[in-house]
Amino acid sequence: MVSDAQSRLVVGLVGGSHLVNHAYFMLLPPIFGPLKADLGLTDAQLGIALGTVGVVVTALQLPFGSLSDSRSRTSVLAISLTFGALGAMLTATAQSYRWLLVASVVTGIGIAGHHPAHYPLIGAATTPDTRGRAYSVHGFTGALGFAAPPAVVATASTLGVDWRVAIGAIAVVGGVYGAACLLAFDRRVDETITHPTSTEQSRDASLATRVRSELRTVLASPPIVALTVLWFVTSMAGWGIKQYTATLLSSGYPIPDATANFAVSAMLVTGAVLIFAGGWLTDRYSPGPVLVGGYAALVVVAGLLALGTLPVLGALALVLVLSATVDGSRPARASLADALSSADSAGKNFGLLTVGISGGAAVAPPVLAVVVERAGVAAAFWVVAGIGVIAIGLTAVVLAVGGSRAMESVQLGN
Repeated sequence: MVSDAQSRLVVGLVGGSHLVNHAYFMLLPPIFGPLKADLGLTDAQLGIALGTVGVVVTALQLPFGSLSDSRSRTSVLAISLTFGALGAMLTATAQSYRWLLVASVVTGIGIAGHHPAHYPLIGAATTPDTRGRAYSVHGFTGALGFAAPPAVVATASTLGVDWRVAIGAIAVVGGVYGAACLLAFDRRVDETITHPTSTEQSRDASLATRVRSELRTVLASPPIVALTVLWFVTSMAGWGIKQYTATLLSSGYPIPDATANFAVSAMLVTGAVLIFAGGWLTDRYSPGPVLVGGYAALVVVAGLLALGTLPVLGALALVLVLSATVDGSRPARASLADALSSADSAGKNFGLLTVGISGGAAVAPPVLAVVVERAGVAAAFWVVAGIGVIAIGLTAVVLAVGGSRAMESVQLGN
């Protein structure tokens, strides 16, 4: 039985790691301008560099998930934190496009390990009746991580400090945190949390053999496959909300651009805070009702905004909760995935689910861009509302095909 103190320690350490890793994920966008000026790069080249990070992250999910399940969760965490800090430092010192591409590959290796390590660590350190709140902490720190690089770069620019110093500072802070985090895991966290209980046969098999075997096992699990598709479509919805809400407010309502952008910032902050409410509701009522309620709210809110007939104050009020309809369900999705995973399959399962997230982020931009170009931004929000309907259906499928196992886990906690 894991003590409350040990559980809090693990959740805190993993939350800090999530913040650091999401900061690494957002290194390039805030410095696109300086990279163009200093290295003479084009938008296309910068897009390739950013895309390289995503490709590496996606490609390594299952290998890292297999390593996390069969060897050690903290070994994957160590790779993630070390390579992430190294990639950030390489980015800060980049002198050429080739150098930047190498930095992107190294950063991608670092980012790739955090989900396959984080989720199993939280699952092993918590009980079903506290897991939703633990995952809400994880989601909130990730949101802070995405916000950190733009804030650091903007502050550095205001103070007249070079962008390289700003990115270098992120690398140093991340490296120091990584060392402290790994030391704490080594000295203060039980091995029952950091190491899975897997068979010697699986340990002796090569990584490639394990990945192939476990991929077949995962794909043969209908609940996990359905949940992966659910994470894919919710990733698409989240991307569309973040990308087009300001445009919808300024083009569909008499709202100035500055006010629209401020409203989007407030929306993202509200969504991050309401992750905690999603975690509490998940622990109190189980994941299913939280997911269905959130996606139903997404359908209603996105549809009402797409109409373009709301009063200005009404539109602004609805925008505040728009992101929360997706963000607030994150702890429920993670808790449901954990309930559907065994102790030695959580790493690869969450790795596959992360592929769903990455896939949604890759597919949404071109698809919604075509919709906006041909039918206007309001049509994109009708698409988002439609995704909410699909998400409700997928949630029903997940609960139907894996419901008994998921409900047994929830009932043990409640």
